[in-house]
Amino acid sequence: RYHTHDYYRVDPILGGNEAFRALLDEAHRRGIRIVLDGVFNHASRGFFQFNHILENGPASPYLDWFIVRGFPLHAYATRRKPNYEAWWGLRALPKLNTDNPQVREFIMGVAEHWLREGIDGWRLDIPLEIKTPGFWEEFRRRVKAVNPEAYIVAEIWEEAAEWLRGDHFDAVMNYVFARAIWGFCGGPALDTSFRPGGFRLYPLSGLDFAREIDRLLSLYPWEVTLVQLNLLGSHDTPRLLTLFRGDKRRLRLAILLQMTFPGAPCIYYGDEVGMEGGDDPDCRRAFPWDESRWDTDLRDWYRQCIRLRHTYSVLRRGAFRHLYADSHVYGFARTLPSEAPIAVVVNGDEEAAEIAIPQARLPEGVRVW
Repeated sequence: RYHTHDYYRVDPILGGNEAFRALLDEAHRRGIRIVLDGVFNHASRGFFQFNHILENGPASPYLDWFIVRGFPLHAYATRRKPNYEAWWGLRALPKLNTDNPQVREFIMGVAEHWLREGIDGWRLDIPLEIKTPGFWEEFRRRVKAVNPEAYIVAEIWEEAAEWLRGDHFDAVMNYVFARAIWGFCGGPALDTSFRPGGFRLYPLSGLDFAREIDRLLSLYPWEVTLVQLNLLGSHDTPRLLTLFRGDKRRLRLAILLQMTFPGAPCIYYGDEVGMEGGDDPDCRRAFPWDESRWDTDLRDWYRQCIRLRHTYSVLRRGAFRHLYADSHVYGFARTLPSEAPIAVVVNGDEEAAEIAIPQARLPEGVRVW
């Protein structure tokens, strides 16, 4: 679905615009918001403007919509390299020339159109591939002018302070958080042969994890931390259960931390029923609609953790306080003036642990999970 033919029409195979309208209305009726995936760095060979160049060559008025280096275009000549800019050299994904004002206006118009249709935000695919000065600042201004509450989250795999200062994006896909969770909760079960996003994976002790969480929380203003997209898996990473070599106890710890940590938790479809899969494309298997294949105990655990977060607003908006860390155990508290504090303590070891937290460090009236 990253091969965009028409930015104004949902693929008919998925039901077209009519099905999307029904999805949007029913989601909003249930209090669910919809964020679209914006792929604005590149289009597809079927995109009208690129197709026009294929048919008309240098005479096409859309020539400057792309970065073309010769004719005829090698769009389907598989034995020859593409003679135009394409994402990762993939001829099926010609790169849009965002230095062209017409292209920029087209993209801004697409963003505004779907917001007016009722979507609640944009997830931006590989935004750092677009180098045009001022592009994302303009995108933010145009989006917020239509809906000031629209959520703009960017696919950035590393620290992103320069992009989260209020003039570009609201949040990023928090892979820094994910790698920390993978390291601590995965522990000795973590399959370090995987390199999600090109990053090496390392098991983390409770002390290592505490240092990484403290560092992570220092990267951004608190308001940004509260809206970071805290994911533990995506279409670009191995499945969580596969990363943990099938260890569901460790997976449960990861989910508990995800649902009690500051930020916006994101569940990759199927993780809640125990789907497995390695690197892309194995992690993108179709959802198993046969319920007999579901791990319903795991799904119930997800539900319990989500219910905790929904029940106690302190887990959504409360301040964060580090409480304890040792080789295997990590603990923190969330506090809010209007609600009793909650402490979360997790043990990454195979054996039970007994710990002592000085009473002076515990918030008054704290509940422990």
